[in-house]
Amino acid sequence: MKKIKIVTLALLLGYTGFAQESQQSEVSLTLPKVSYIDSLKATFVNHSTSNCIDQRWLEELSNDDLYEEMFSDINTVDIDSVVDYELSTDLLKSRLKKLNAKTPFVIDYNPALENVIKSYLKNRKASFERLMAISEYYFPMFEEHLSKYDVPLEIKYLAIVESALNPKARSRVGATGLWQFMYPTGKQFNLEVTSYVDERYDPLQATEAACQYLSSLYNIFGDWSLVLASYNAGPGNVSKAIRRSGGSQNYWNIRRNLPRETANYVPAFLATLYIYEFQKEHGLQPKKAPVTYFETDTIKVKKQLSFQQVSDLLDISVEEIKFLNPIYKLDIIPYNEEKPRFLRLPKNKLGVFVSNEEKIYAYVDYVDAKKEQPISYASSSKTSSSSSNSSVQYHKIRRGESLGLIAQKYNVSISSLRSWNHIRGNNIQAGKTLKIYSSSKSSSSSSRNTSNSGTYTVKSGDSLYTIAKKFPGVSVDNIKKWNDISGNNIQPGMKLKIKG
Repeated sequence: MKKIKIVTLALLLGYTGFAQESQQSEVSLTLPKVSYIDSLKATFVNHSTSNCIDQRWLEELSNDDLYEEMFSDINTVDIDSVVDYELSTDLLKSRLKKLNAKTPFVIDYNPALENVIKSYLKNRKASFERLMAISEYYFPMFEEHLSKYDVPLEIKYLAIVESALNPKARSRVGATGLWQFMYPTGKQFNLEVTSYVDERYDPLQATEAACQYLSSLYNIFGDWSLVLASYNAGPGNVSKAIRRSGGSQNYWNIRRNLPRETANYVPAFLATLYIYEFQKEHGLQPKKAPVTYFETDTIKVKKQLSFQQVSDLLDISVEEIKFLNPIYKLDIIPYNEEKPRFLRLPKNKLGVFVSNEEKIYAYVDYVDAKKEQPISYASSSKTSSSSSNSSVQYHKIRRGESLGLIAQKYNVSISSLRSWNHIRGNNIQAGKTLKIYSSSKSSSSSSRNTSNSGTYTVKSGDSLYTIAKKFPGVSVDNIKKWNDISGNNIQPGMKLKIKG
């Protein structure tokens, strides 16, 4: 008999386990909800013409350490100190002579130049190998613009000396971008700076402006070494150095009368030019760039777009969008009919954007429609403050308080608080005072929470303090005493006696 009972129990348990397993299997077959953006992307026409920028390569392109190294060398290294490195002076003179013959720059041997070249070869070989890979990304674009303005193609090395090819480089005095434009010079060459954009960061526009600026400087000095010096120190400082040197217009003769940074600047450029031209002879082995600037392209935007929206729609990281579009300061591409703005993307992602443009902007409209709309302050204050049945209170913001807590305390909406106090967003500052309007309606609604029997039903979010505030003349201690409460713990649904 016991055996029969045990077998029956085992069968029942097995059936129950099977039923549970079947039920769990059914639950697991439930399809997840598909979001609007996922369903939209499923309809996109796709292209595959090039890859996105690899994360490691992206980090290298936007590095800061190479810029800091270059800045430190130009500003702190004593280029008149002899450097111990195995490169004979005679061989160097021979190579500089060859270089001089094929470039419009005057490249004469000078002991200071020899010291800079040897210092770079001794201490910065690895850095130059990295720079040579990055330059493959930018140099084709630089050369296209330089040839357009008949500026020597060797000027492309100037961007290495200026920014170490970091498009987001910013000096301690505010010079910005690949070509390190100061604000006044950028404005002089039509580089716009607003709250949304800074065109000094844009590689194309900044390169165009640099070509124009360098051409204008050559028209003044007629010597490319003096052009480089004036690009760094300003034409006024170079003119003063020429006068102080008795009218000499050879860079090496006026160098001692230039600011220290400029005195090191031209040798740094010439040393960079030498190392690039004789990289094989010195055993430099640069890596190849996996992608170039020409493997990206632009499209004119037709509505305001955020980087996050582009990232979500095209499955491209925000970091890559930032790198390709350094001009935009707030990660937003503004829209203005009078001033077109452009989005730069890898060509494969640009293909997806172009093929699905209408859907993309429809999604942007959908997101915008879901945003909280502003309440007219005029209408709000008219209904609240001008009514004979309304009154105003003032609340001093305490540390740790939020708009939500304050709105709950006074039984008003967060949007009303924003409207009454001209607040955008949710940020408030401790110590500031907020205006809070209350009306007879809100008072009567509070009183309706108290029944005829003199009780109040605790709601979610209530505290003894907020409840006491609802009833004039009633304190927290009163409520504690009337309801035999020792601490401050109350629960939603509790009925409190209110005798006030």
